[in-house]
Amino acid sequence: MSQGRKPRVYLIGTGGSISMVGRHRTDYINYSYDRKHLTVQQLLERVPEAAQFADVVAEQYLNVGSPDVQPQHWLALARRVNQIFHQDPEAAGVVITHGTATLEETAYFLNLTVKSRRPVVVTGSMRPPSALDTDADLNLLDSLRVAAAPHAAGYGVLTVLNNEIQAARDVTKTNSYRVETFRAPELGLLGYADSDEQVVFYRSPTKAHTTASEFHVAGLDELPRVDIAYAYAGADGLVVDALAAAGVPGIVAAGLGSGGSPPGFMASLLKARQAGVAVAIATQTGNGRVMLTRRFTEDGYIVADNLSPKKARILLMLALTRTRDSREIQRMMLHY
Repeated sequence: MSQGRKPRVYLIGTGGSISMVGRHRTDYINYSYDRKHLTVQQLLERVPEAAQFADVVAEQYLNVGSPDVQPQHWLALARRVNQIFHQDPEAAGVVITHGTATLEETAYFLNLTVKSRRPVVVTGSMRPPSALDTDADLNLLDSLRVAAAPHAAGYGVLTVLNNEIQAARDVTKTNSYRVETFRAPELGLLGYADSDEQVVFYRSPTKAHTTASEFHVAGLDELPRVDIAYAYAGADGLVVDALAAAGVPGIVAAGLGSGGSPPGFMASLLKARQAGVAVAIATQTGNGRVMLTRRFTEDGYIVADNLSPKKARILLMLALTRTRDSREIQRMMLHY
């Protein structure tokens, strides 16, 4: 980049609460009813302060609520981000605005499929820009600042909300309405986009991501279907049997505690695995690892380490684009 020029940051809009418009300033719960959205350019115009530190190029990719985001959108979004970095060597980074309900899933998919060390930041808001005390403007401004920071490179895909920088692999939404909802419960945040306008990091992710990932999406039009079966007291094999009968190539079991589940549920998982379905065991506890116990090893299951069921699903979908070998998939689960 030429000396004296501001970093160029690309801003991609996909919709979500950060773009939605309610009927009045205290509408915090019904603002999605009318499906009225600001464009990403309109969001950018709300934070003219960004022009002090970055040249921002805005483009609208989607404008939907995050429950409407599908795996085919992940594929196209990853291809677009890779295209930006390939076509513009001077692009400092990319910011993606997104609804919070599936924000962590999109971020983790990009963490595994973007082929650049330059920062990619996914952000959203818990309160729409029409609300009295919206977090939309500051989250967007902070995200642009992080994406423009040269020292934000190499951390993988990041999320930035509530002044906090989180790793896409670790972060999860923990509260339905509070602005401090995005957390990495046991592992903690990476740093801050703080009130003194500084971008500060305190730790780095250790799992492979972005340029160290073996997953490529350039030639993919769709991803293998993987579903999540949720365990609970008294759960039998009905859901697992139905998924296996439907021909899904992969199932993630959201197990109890350290991954075990009621006998009927586990019996159906074993039948599905023996029929050729890739079965990964995750925990629904929110913290801790699922380990390769003797029983899991003997039954041929894949364990998800400390990945949440939703993120284990994403990794299994990508793994199935490369192999059906459970040993190879297990390696990937532990590597990413």
